[in-house]
Order: sequence, then C-alpha cells, then structure tokens
Amino acid sequence: MDLMASESLDDNLLEVIRRALPGLRKSDRRVAETILEAPLAATEMTLAALAEASGVSEPTVLRFCAAIGCEGFRDLRVKLARSLAFSRSTSHSAISAEDDLGTIVTKIFDFNLSNLAWARSKLDPQRLAAAVETLSSCDRIEFFGFGASGIVARDAQQKFPLFGVPCGAPTDGHQMFMTAAMVGPRDVVVAISNTGTTREVIQATRLAKERGARTIGITGSESPLLRHCDIGIVVETLENTDVFTPTISRVAAMVIIDILSTAVSLGRDEAHRARVADMKRHLAEMRASGIY
Repeated sequence: MDLMASESLDDNLLEVIRRALPGLRKSDRRVAETILEAPLAATEMTLAALAEASGVSEPTVLRFCAAIGCEGFRDLRVKLARSLAFSRSTSHSAISAEDDLGTIVTKIFDFNLSNLAWARSKLDPQRLAAAVETLSSCDRIEFFGFGASGIVARDAQQKFPLFGVPCGAPTDGHQMFMTAAMVGPRDVVVAISNTGTTREVIQATRLAKERGARTIGITGSESPLLRHCDIGIVVETLENTDVFTPTISRVAAMVIIDILSTAVSLGRDEAHRARVADMKRHLAEMRASGIY
C-alpha cells in the first residue's frame, strides 16, 4: 500500500507564492514580486491596480491567480488576507529580552496554539486512516526517532496498552538498526523525524521495509524519509528557530501519536477497552494509596 502519491499544494498563500516564484513566467513573476514586497497593500488593490503596480496586463494577473491555485482575483485577495492573519499570529510570538513573564506566557501559548491549528489544517485524513488500519492489524510496533523525535518515540512506546500490542523505542543507532533487521511482515515501524533527513532513522526504516515490515513516517514535510515509508503523515508546523521556542514540532508529533493510539484503542474489541480501563483504575489506586 503506497499512499505517497503527489497531491496539490494547499498552503499559506505567501508561502505558495515564494515556492512558485522560480518557475513562474517573467510577467507572472512581476505580479508575485509585487505581492511579496507589500502583501498588505495587495489585499486592498483592485485587479487594475495590481496589474498597474506590477507593470502587466489584467489578464496576466488573472493567469497568475490560476498559476498559484486561486479561483480568480477575489480568491487571491481572500487567501492572501488569511495568510497575513496567520503570519501575524506567529511572527508576533517572537520573544525578546524586553518581554516580561506574562508576555512570554502569552507568546509561547499563542505560537503553539496557532501552529497546532495550522498542522491540523494540513493533515491528510486518508493517510491517518491508513495508519490507524495498519497499526490495528499488526503483532508489534517499533518507534524510531533521534533527539527530539526520540522523545516522541518513547512517548509513543509508553502508550502500548492503547495500541494493544508490544511496542519498542530503541534509543541509539545500533539498537535501531538491530531492531530493524529483526522485524517481519506482521510488524510495523513508525519512523519519526521532523526534518525527515536523519541518517540513522532513514537507514533503519529502509532496512525494516526490506525485511517486509510495514512502515509509517511522521515528518514535518514531504521528506527523504518518506521514500521508505508505505504511509507518510506530514505534520507541518512553522517552526520558530528562535532558541527560546523550539518545541512545537515535537508537540505536534505527540498529538499525532495521541490520535493514532486513541483511534487504534477505540477500534479494538470491548474486552481490550475493559482491560485498559481496569489498568488505569489500578494505576490510580497505586498513586493514591499509602503515599501520604
């Protein structure tokens, strides 16, 4: 099952324009550059005004709209306004030395909440459904990840009661490779890497696929890792590279793990759900008994 077919780009319009810029016709590029130079002003322009500011004809502006996936000039303005609204919510979250604690709290929450909403809007429900189906019909799950993604892998591993099968999360490259060498057709490997370029994760995932295991990738973009995955789940965030707010990609990946584990558990039979409920009840009793 290969769900990595190409799909249309549905993105922040400013980002769409930036990505499309090198491949545009010369006249279309003038329109793109005019918008990118002053996007707020562009949202208030008429078709004629944008054409004049770009030094092109009105039909050229309409052709540009079609080239970037907009259904006419009005659609361009609407999507551009939405893009600006989102970019303001994230750019205003940059932390400075002058911020007091209350401001820091607000900015970090706003940044993370905006990014989670963004990631949710980008998810492919068909790929999620395929991942749930695959995880629901296996004998064993191994989660591969390094660094921050390794934290996500270990968080996923400790949710094994919900998945209902043994789960592992090897912690170094050698363990990951040895684990990949021992999996089989009834096993699933979930490879986690925001960049999708971590060499050890890619090598282990490729080996696991060669051994017949089904492979699921969780990454921040259509990355090299997904070439070795039967199912690729893209969890796109607008990562803030500021040293003070580096965690959103990890948070988003953990949310995906929560979605997968919960959906798999709900799909199990009533006996499984009863065992999970009983386990949680006993855990609650252990936490509360004889400590105080």
